[in-house]
Amino acid sequence: MKRKWSLLASLTTLVVFLTGCEPLLVLDPKGPQAARQASDIMLSIGIMSVIVIVVFAILIYMLWKYRASKQSDDYEPPHIEGNIWVEIICVGVPVLIVAYLSFVSIKSNYIVESTPVGYEDQEPLVIYASSSDWKWHFSYPEQGIETVNYVYIPADRPVEFKLYSYGPITSFWIPQLGGQKYAMSDMVTTLHLAADYPGEFMGRNANFSGKGTAENTFIATAMSQEDFDEWVEEVHDTAEPITEDEFEELLEPGHLGRMTFTGTHLEFSPAPEHNHGSETEQDSTKLHEETDHSGH
Repeated sequence: MKRKWSLLASLTTLVVFLTGCEPLLVLDPKGPQAARQASDIMLSIGIMSVIVIVVFAILIYMLWKYRASKQSDDYEPPHIEGNIWVEIICVGVPVLIVAYLSFVSIKSNYIVESTPVGYEDQEPLVIYASSSDWKWHFSYPEQGIETVNYVYIPADRPVEFKLYSYGPITSFWIPQLGGQKYAMSDMVTTLHLAADYPGEFMGRNANFSGKGTAENTFIATAMSQEDFDEWVEEVHDTAEPITEDEFEELLEPGHLGRMTFTGTHLEFSPAPEHNHGSETEQDSTKLHEETDHSGH
């Protein structure tokens, strides 16, 4: 009886704690890229759930049907040959599942690596997001602004993050807007995101890069285009310009709060020249290939 009440109390406590938990951020998308990835996650969970239910049902049936029975000591079970259909099902079904998930994954990869669906006709906002131990630096070359540990973006507009690192490899991740992508010291990687709704979204470094990784976070705030323009004007009216000496101090290991500057460090410390995945690089590569084929 005590064991029964103890088990009931444990289950009740677990239910109480779980009802107070916030939803998983990856399953609460606020942008088209994250929505596509959340859909793929739910699809995978659904397929795996069906597999688990079927396997456990077969296991229970087999345990019941072929349970031990009272037979004589000299009883010999009959010889049973393999069933070709059972073998086909056991091999074919997993192959079909893997093939289907592979097709979905490849298709989704092309979708999330391009301009967000529904935003193809808009000019993206370009932001250079660089990491250092253990901070995030956001440079707005068009607006002439730089922020530390926070980023403002307009909602309903595509954003093109140019990622690189001033230290070890990090991983830029805003779970409610899209998947993570690596930031490296010798190249720039491009991440396409968009926020369908205004709001604040948690971002972080999803790659272990030293003892300060746990606090290597930032907040991404999506707002209307009008509010974003007002913020840009306010920064130019109130913030101090960033200098090369000050930027070198910011690169020193440590944690900082939010900081805002006019100008960007790209003027004296530009991003790596190798730009992986950008449309400009792809266009130049295509042009180079066409030139080679033409014989010139």
